[in-house]
Amino acid sequence: MSDDSTRPIIIKRKKAAAEGAHGGAWKLAYADFVTAMMAFFLLMWLLGSTARGDLQGIADYFQNPLKIAQSGGSSAGDATSILQGGGKDLTRQAGQVKQGDVDVKKSTSFSKEAQLEFQRREAARLEALKAEIEKLIEQSPELAQFKKQLLLDITSEGLRIQIVDEHNRPMFDSGGAELKPYTRDILRLIGKALNGVSNRISLAGHTDAAPYAGGQAGFSNWELSTNRANASRRELIAGGLADNKVLRVVGLASTVPFDRNDPLNPVNRRISIVVLNQKTELALLQEDGPEASVTGADEVDGALGIRGAGEGH
Repeated sequence: MSDDSTRPIIIKRKKAAAEGAHGGAWKLAYADFVTAMMAFFLLMWLLGSTARGDLQGIADYFQNPLKIAQSGGSSAGDATSILQGGGKDLTRQAGQVKQGDVDVKKSTSFSKEAQLEFQRREAARLEALKAEIEKLIEQSPELAQFKKQLLLDITSEGLRIQIVDEHNRPMFDSGGAELKPYTRDILRLIGKALNGVSNRISLAGHTDAAPYAGGQAGFSNWELSTNRANASRRELIAGGLADNKVLRVVGLASTVPFDRNDPLNPVNRRISIVVLNQKTELALLQEDGPEASVTGADEVDGALGIRGAGEGH
């Protein structure tokens, strides 16, 4: 009988298979990378197709994120309205609404280049008008003798024509608004020439600094300069100028002297006629209200803006 204790002991070891390097973690990392790149390109596309105003709104939000939280709503348009989207029309539920469905007058805007081109052409027309009047003065026997009293220049307001007094040749009777016969002839010839352009005009009466003497109480150089400007307007119209082309008549007395060094110089007594450019015409019309426009010649028919300033002759 054999002894079991002498039987050899056999140990079997199972060989484990080696795992692949890193397992499947790289796949997850790659998927995250592709997702991030897709999100990045979507962001770039959205920013490229977003209007500049919307981009500014996004930038403002990130600069001051508490603004919306403090004012309420989901966007800056909700700041002053109980409705999302802003506005006061309770029937509207979305969109940035301004005054509900109130019709707003649309204004036509032009590019900067178009505006500059228009101003260039307008300046050229005024220069041509200046040359035409200068030629008229040279060729007309009635005007040639008053050449020194007719001053033409281009200003920021348009073409300015000034008729000034001389020592021995005043335009008006002393202290009054009665035109001399030759002054009537000058104004009527100028009125006929100015009616050929579409621009409207402004008239201003000026006096020297000598105080007005005599006459009714309270009458001064302001009233005198205004009356003279209005008398000149009547003669321009008598010469053929359309009444609705006169945009403004003012009296400035001695506040804008021609000769600043000598307030009593007769040259300070003058009538100034300005053929207005569009920019100045629009500025004058806007003084009467925001709805004023320069697109209709019948909007300000014979408008007179009476102001004043002084002279004693």
